[in-house]
Amino acid sequence: MGKLNYLALGTRPDISYATSTLARFNSNPGPAHWRAVKHLFRYIKGTIDYKLTYGSTPHPTAFITFSDADYAGDQDGARSTSAYTVLMAGAAVSWSSKLQTRVACSTTESEYIAGEAASREINFFRYLLGDMGYKVDLPRPLGMDNQSAIQAAKNPEHQGRMKHMNPIYHGFRESVGLGEVSPFFTPTLAMPADILTKALDKHKVLACNKLLGLGL
Repeated sequence: MGKLNYLALGTRPDISYATSTLARFNSNPGPAHWRAVKHLFRYIKGTIDYKLTYGSTPHPTAFITFSDADYAGDQDGARSTSAYTVLMAGAAVSWSSKLQTRVACSTTESEYIAGEAASREINFFRYLLGDMGYKVDLPRPLGMDNQSAIQAAKNPEHQGRMKHMNPIYHGFRESVGLGEVSPFFTPTLAMPADILTKALDKHKVLACNKLLGLGL
């Protein structure tokens, strides 16, 4: 699992969700988990020549971010999986797939939490590029496939519906209010972070890999 995690973090975002899920059973694995690992090995062997391919970019700071969440996908604890990816020059430069630390009460809440993690990554890239001497245009776009979560980030009147949430997650709304992040709707079929939140069929995997800039 350590080797798989190294690969998932380095050059293969397409196996991030599978690796993250399998790592939860390191302390008590069973035959089903070993079969899942072997299935993942077969997938890697069949796609061993896959690579992230970067092309030209109009400006060094032209990056776009996408976030997604799988509501209550964890069957043991009913927690959701948060994911985001940052694309630059036509391919992913950063990505994450993690189980959320709290049980979300709705799809909107799980997507909102994923958006908060993505907004922090956006600010990291903004500060990094700024330290390198580049001027980053604001706000930075953030693609999400949940209209309700987008409205919750843009409109303060949604505060009453989400006041039970830990205040740390409202950093997303603050980033939007300050003009640092601009969430916009992205259909699920055009969402590259979808592969980071759940297991998909072959056709969806190929489509997401193409969106991530991953292929032969």
